[in-house]
Amino acid sequence: MRPGQQLTALAILFLVLAGMVFWLGDTKGMSIAERLHPRLGLDLVGGTQVTMQAVTPNGQPPSQQSLELARQIIEGRVNAIGVSEAEVITEGNTNIVISLAGKADDGLKELGAAAELRFRKVLKVVGDTGPVDPSPTPTATPSGTAKPSATPKPTATATPQPTTPATPTPQPTATAAPSASPSPTAAPPVTNEALLKAVQQKVGAQAWAAASALTAPDTTGNPAFAKFGTLSGPEVAVVPPAMQFNVPAINCQQLDQRPPGSIKDEKVRAVACEAGAKYLLDVAKVLGTDVSDANPQLDQSSKWAVGLEFSGDGTKKWEALTREAYNNTGNTEDEKCAAEAMGDSQHCRVAVVLDNTVVSSPEIQGVLGSQSQITGSFSSAEAKTLASQLRYGALPLTFTQQDAQTVSATLGTTQLQAGLLAAGIGMLLVVIYAFFYYRLLGTVIFLSLVLSGLLVFGALVVLGRQIGFTLTLAGIAGFIVSLGVAADSFVIYFERLKDEIRDGRSPRSAVPRAWARARRTIISANTISILAAVVLYLVSVGTVQGFAFALGLATILDLVVVFLFRHPIMTMFANTRAFLSPRVSGLGRVLQRDDDDAAPTGRRSPRPKEA
Repeated sequence: MRPGQQLTALAILFLVLAGMVFWLGDTKGMSIAERLHPRLGLDLVGGTQVTMQAVTPNGQPPSQQSLELARQIIEGRVNAIGVSEAEVITEGNTNIVISLAGKADDGLKELGAAAELRFRKVLKVVGDTGPVDPSPTPTATPSGTAKPSATPKPTATATPQPTTPATPTPQPTATAAPSASPSPTAAPPVTNEALLKAVQQKVGAQAWAAASALTAPDTTGNPAFAKFGTLSGPEVAVVPPAMQFNVPAINCQQLDQRPPGSIKDEKVRAVACEAGAKYLLDVAKVLGTDVSDANPQLDQSSKWAVGLEFSGDGTKKWEALTREAYNNTGNTEDEKCAAEAMGDSQHCRVAVVLDNTVVSSPEIQGVLGSQSQITGSFSSAEAKTLASQLRYGALPLTFTQQDAQTVSATLGTTQLQAGLLAAGIGMLLVVIYAFFYYRLLGTVIFLSLVLSGLLVFGALVVLGRQIGFTLTLAGIAGFIVSLGVAADSFVIYFERLKDEIRDGRSPRSAVPRAWARARRTIISANTISILAAVVLYLVSVGTVQGFAFALGLATILDLVVVFLFRHPIMTMFANTRAFLSPRVSGLGRVLQRDDDDAAPTGRRSPRPKEA
């Protein structure tokens, strides 16, 4: 490749990187200065600290094993968002503290949510008679692909957007699979007998007895059920599912306010809301543990979705559930979905339930296979959060948020400014020495360092916006260490050039030969640094990972500059008069030494060899 072509390729690379910096990602409403800001870590700019308290049914502190497992899962979810280097620690015997750089947002608060994924067939539907929050939220609608067969490829159709507050914050699910023949009419386990008795006293014995006798939603307008409308979310949670569905006074607002994990028991039926309607849901026959992988992806309409891949056993359960929904079959008539619960094509719907929320209930159009999608009005960040929660499993404990507060930088901006000042002074000394020792070649060193710095800065901005890479003091140290590798490559190349001139070649012919001999050494040295960074990244955690990531990234970008700038610019310099001048090129000592060796004999130095 000619030098002009290499420099053109480098220019195109810079243009693409600049386009990504200014326009890639969620840059709407951001100023030019804001688009040029890399994402800084907790030790540089401070951040947000959220304290989550574990809640157990008996009110006793959880076991240390469960608390540590929950901490590891939350830490995995945070790291799955990007190289964010968040601090996730246990505090006391009930709390987990999450610290993340930047302002508080719902994503950080939801990392400790106890939502669990369930796939439940919709059996019955009744309109919600209570107040409904009118603010719409994105719906997720799964669409599946069938295993290869002679039958047409099935798809799943989506229902209208819900108007109930349903924020899709999925988290992977329970560890126990449903039994082979669960009892759909079994009563849910009551975890708080005192609360149940209090609820019975609050609504009255007569109203409770009347509600227990209902076998279908009440249409008589019985005033005795009015007191059910005064129950709080935790109080509604202890009411049996059949009563939640049949009593019209229990509305979706109350159901949505139930504590996390209120309907996580997969062996009993449940009630949840979507689009201003109450659903009676069958037992969960497919769980989050049946999902082997989940990743954010773009669907056919270029919208963000979450792809689900089921495990071997999970695929069988999913196929059985979709077959049952498609054909509307069941062991008893009570297990078949009612007409109002079917879709437009008169096939049953399957609700995707996350914790207490139905995020979607599409009509099943065929028997689906091992791969499906959850689609909806997701942003890139929402799709990543959803996928990470599904992939990393359910929390073994239920958590409630205690507080969220802003914390100051652990080292502060003063230390950052001092470190950057020291690095700047060091770089200035290197540049001064390079010009003093290499003269014209020092220009190559200076320009190479500037281009490498611009590439690294652009990569920091893009990676921070796309994968959540957070720059910390450890990362800055990794970039500074990478400068040593870059300096080594300069020394190797230029000293090899001097060796070629000592062998009698002219400076012009020595350039390509020096590059051919130095190239292998430069590649080997950079490869070793990259491998070391990869190994360190894989075996370490936290800030050490940030150091390794920064070192590897900067080393790779240095190789790009070596091949697309340093060598072609040297080739172009070799064709200039300034490069052939001993005083200007920086090769004067070598050429002068050859002249001194020839002077005593009175003979002219031998003619330089040409390549």
